[in-house]
Amino acid sequence: MIYQRSSALFAAAQKVIPGGVNSPVRAFNAVGGDPIFVKEAKGAYLYDEDGNRLIDYINSWGPMILGHAYSPVVNAVIEKAKKGTSFGMPTEIETEIAELAVSMVPNIDKIRFVNSGTEACMSAVRLARGYTKKDKIIKFAGCYHGHSDSFLIQAGSGAVTFGSPNSPGVTQGTAKDTLLANYNNLEHVARIVHSNKNEIACIIVEPVAGNMGCIPPAKGFLEGLRSICDQHHILLIFDEVMTGFRLAKGGVQELLGVHADIVTFGKVIGGGLPVGAFAAKKEIMKYLAPEGPVYQAGTLSGNPLAMAAGLAMLTELNKNPEVFTSLTQKTEYLHKGIQKALENHDVEHTINRIGSMISVHFDKDPVIDFDSAAKGNNDTFKKFFHGMLEHGIYIAPSAFESWFITDALTYDDLDETIAAVGKVAATF
Repeated sequence: MIYQRSSALFAAAQKVIPGGVNSPVRAFNAVGGDPIFVKEAKGAYLYDEDGNRLIDYINSWGPMILGHAYSPVVNAVIEKAKKGTSFGMPTEIETEIAELAVSMVPNIDKIRFVNSGTEACMSAVRLARGYTKKDKIIKFAGCYHGHSDSFLIQAGSGAVTFGSPNSPGVTQGTAKDTLLANYNNLEHVARIVHSNKNEIACIIVEPVAGNMGCIPPAKGFLEGLRSICDQHHILLIFDEVMTGFRLAKGGVQELLGVHADIVTFGKVIGGGLPVGAFAAKKEIMKYLAPEGPVYQAGTLSGNPLAMAAGLAMLTELNKNPEVFTSLTQKTEYLHKGIQKALENHDVEHTINRIGSMISVHFDKDPVIDFDSAAKGNNDTFKKFFHGMLEHGIYIAPSAFESWFITDALTYDDLDETIAAVGKVAATF
């Protein structure tokens, strides 16, 4: 395929935008080459500035669960925009989407809307600290909760040492309150808790990891975290920015039957517009201002366009729960097809899948945490990415990202994708 216009647009963007992009993964640094500039999208397809059609397995990193330019969402935004785009005052639609979200998700009474998943996770941690009156948090290596300072932490030396910043601008003072654990490793978590008795406010976790590829929780892992938190008066935060309203109407809490104390949302809850949210039982949420002492605010939080898009999306999912079965079936079909295509060409790989999230790792061993995800052959992934792109298939431009399936995909699209995998694998 030819990408002359995309390359020219990227060159122009680099002159006025740092790195030419407004989010780093878009720059193709992990795979090489210039990023693709999208002109428009519809259903399961992207159409780039050079006129190429691409089958999309990113779907704006998750929210396009029913396809791009989904008519009920688009129409809701258009009609709402005609009446004004933002007021900085309460509107009825905020209550409508709050009531619907609370009815769909187990174990929450109240929800507050913000503008991004980063905001949601940052606010959830602040709320947990204010509620428990403790400072430290536990996060997991490879789990991404946005770019708030507390979350940009890498491992220290040893199981119970403090983290250290992995981005300039994050202070050691911030890092000392973030403790890093290994995903799917309850023993490691227990050791950290034991070494920091009565100091840990919360454990924040992606209940299904999506930022080291798709990594489902091991059997008993989430249940074990729940037990540890109950024993030590620690709040458990599920970051369901990716999984909320995607893996089930009620997210992972519904799918796997484990309840968190605070849940964060993004992606699907905004229908493709910038929206985040965090929710909990009323006894926790009452600590938020103006009702309580924990301050959180946002000028554009709950703005009518975002609320209209989110309400339209959640309404569709709520009245058509069979979509989650359809998504799971399509993802399983894709999984089996890719697996067979790679096996036919003796390509070492592991495929992780849960619901409508899936990732391909080029290593034969199980991928259960960040260390095992990092063992994958990145050179093979780069060839795979560009090979798939040449066949009109757009996957994440990083080996450490999940694919997100949309119900707009047809089985013909899946067959085309599987055939492309076979052709690319034949070149390895």
